[in-house]
Formats: sequence, structure tokens, C-alpha cells
Amino acid sequence: MERVVVTGLGVVSPVGTGVERFWAALRQGVSGVRPISLFDARDLPSRIAGEVVDFCPEDFLPRKEARRLDRATQFAVAAARMALRDAALDPAAFGPEDIGVVFGLGVGQMGTFEAEHGVLLREGPRRVSPFFIANVIPNMPACQIAIQCGLQGPVVPLTSACSTGTDCIGQGAELIRRGLARAVVAGGTEAPITPLTVAGFANARALSRRNDCPAEASCPFDRRRDGFVIGEGAGAVVLEALSTARARGARIYAEVLGYGTTCDAFHITAPPGDGGGLVRAMRLALRQAGLPPEAIDYLNAHGTATPLNDKIETRAIKTVFGDHARRLPISSTKSMTGHLLGAAGAVEFVATVLSLRDGFVHPTINLHEPDPECDLDYVPLVGRPAPLRVAMTNSLAFGGQNASLVVARWDGSEDPGRQDGR
Repeated sequence: MERVVVTGLGVVSPVGTGVERFWAALRQGVSGVRPISLFDARDLPSRIAGEVVDFCPEDFLPRKEARRLDRATQFAVAAARMALRDAALDPAAFGPEDIGVVFGLGVGQMGTFEAEHGVLLREGPRRVSPFFIANVIPNMPACQIAIQCGLQGPVVPLTSACSTGTDCIGQGAELIRRGLARAVVAGGTEAPITPLTVAGFANARALSRRNDCPAEASCPFDRRRDGFVIGEGAGAVVLEALSTARARGARIYAEVLGYGTTCDAFHITAPPGDGGGLVRAMRLALRQAGLPPEAIDYLNAHGTATPLNDKIETRAIKTVFGDHARRLPISSTKSMTGHLLGAAGAVEFVATVLSLRDGFVHPTINLHEPDPECDLDYVPLVGRPAPLRVAMTNSLAFGGQNASLVVARWDGSEDPGRQDGR
């Protein structure tokens, strides 16, 4: 069975577009949360978000295409192009039919949907754009990546709410292991900062209402947390079969060792009290990696800053890792970016790979008053160097979906550290 490695990274995020800008902000503990500027939010209970402010779609797309595409699709294409460039992978030379795409979003292209619905109400059905349907069907980010980058392998759009990005990377790795592609562009995207989306999440009491202090509003594992901060962006990775990456002399960041995905089958929004679904996902990822819990050196948590989620994720980590949980550095990228929904898992996977590359754990900012029920090492306020070889990243989602990935720093070894002899 093919081993799967990471050879390219791409990010569009509230703390920076481009991998190194993104990573520098995370290392320094910079918040990307600010008052909403994409629309007039004065009547909403939550008026803050992690907006992308340094993105120009025409840097990545022809002007005509950029004007037609939904913002989420623009982000997806941009992140994919960055990842392919970072991997030094030319599809035409590599073989476009050998490169797949596994990419998704969690909520959908709500900006286009709301705008065209407004046109319908104001101007009538004849004024609705002929590109409306092509812009809002859920497969469009994945298909536009394929179209814009010339990728003719399997295209698999996935939607699993806030687990989407993590599931796409896990399923992309499975395509390579099964011999269905030699390389895959995998990740997630989201552009949910729209009046209807923010109102819906706010009325479900999922969002922070700390409008007077945006940079401090996303505070995972802190006793003052009152909900997540909605964010936007995209994360993409290039996954390759190890044999293929070596044959073309690719620079390798890391190896994907394990993937686990489960469903709680419990509630549409709340996880079960024991975090059982996440426990199973983490154990499945460890089992596929062939590693004991003690082999994990760092965990990038889902860490949304919702009162229930942070507490239950802490319980699940303790269940899986036992005594090792107390020695395990854990951090929440969402403390800086906000919650990027379908893009979150992919962006956090990129952060995890960069942590392994540099031997550095980024902080969980705004963690000034730890919740007594969230009593693990959540790397509060300031990041730190650490000897990192293997890491895990978690995602949870509405509908009860859970996903975990185990990834190892690449050191050129024939033995990835597995215990099962593969």
C-alpha cells in the first residue's frame, strides 16, 4: 500500500494569505478577528468575524472568472494554486489524469445565494444570473480547482460541516493508498460571513457576542468563552504517493499516517457528554498509523470556544491519552482565526504540518482564565519550541461528525515510526 506524503501547502486566512504570512501570525499570537466590514452588521447580536482582508482574486484567476465565482470558490482555487506551486508540481508535466481533487465546504456559497435571492425579490426572475446554479452547487469549488488547474483525475466534493477540511485530506490520502490517483489536491473552503449565515448561527446562540473586544472574543478553553467567532478562508494541501514524490525529487513536509472518521448519531449540534464519537475517531487514526497514544507529541484541537465543545473535547482527549494527556501540548488555531467552518480542518492541518516542520507549538491566545474542566496544557498566550515528530489534529461538526488525522514530520526515514510493520 502506498505511503502518502505532503508536498505542498496553501492558505487563505484571516491572519494572512500565503503559508509563511499565516504561520508568522500564528507563531506571534496575532488575532484576525475584527468588526464585520463585508456588510452592515449593526442589527445582529454578533458583529465580529475572522475576515480575510488581504485577498485579491485576480492574483489567482482571470478577471472574468474571478467576477463570476463565489468568494468561497475563489478562496479554494487560490489555496489550491498556492499548494501546487509550493509542491513545484506542474500538472501538464506530471500527468493531469493522475491528479485528483478532494475539496469541500461546510455551509455553502451563501454570498451568491443571498445576492441572487435579493435580485429575484427586487427585480424579478429574469434578472437572476444564468451562472447562479453553477455557482452554488456544492461541487463547484472542487470542480473549479480541476478546471482552473487542469486536473483530470477523480474529483470528489465532500461536505461534512466543520469536519469537511479534515475529511477531505483523509479521503484524499485514501484515494492515493487505493491507487486511484498519484497525487491529490485536498482541503476545504468557506465564505460564510453573510447576513443570513451570521444571523442563523447567532440565533442558535453559537456565536460570541463580545463585540466590544473582537481580538479577545475567541477564547477556547477559557471560562469566559461564550461561543465561536465565525471566519472565512481556505486551506489546501498537495498529497502524493511517496514513490512518486521521490521520483520527481519533491520536497516533502510530512507523512499522513492515520485517519479516523465517525458519527455520534446523538444530536444535530451537541456532542455526547463523554465525547465518545471523537474518542473513536482519534483511536481509529492511531490504529491506522500503528502508533500508541504516547507517540503523539502535539495535538491541534478543534477548540471552538463554545462552552460545551471545549469541555467535551478535553474529556475525550483524557480518555484516549490517559496520563499522557497531561504531558501533551495542545493548542487551538481558532483562537486567532475564528472558526472557518468547512475550511477549518484544512487550515489547521496546514498549521500542524508547519508546527512539525519548525518544532514549534503556536499558542492558544486569550486563555487568561482556564476553565477548571479544561485543565490540560493548552499552551496559553505564548507559543513555545518543542521536539515534535508526530502530531494529531481534530475536527468536530454539526450532525455529530468527527474526524482526526495523524501526521509525522518527514525526515527521509524508511520507517515512519509505525508499530505495525507496514
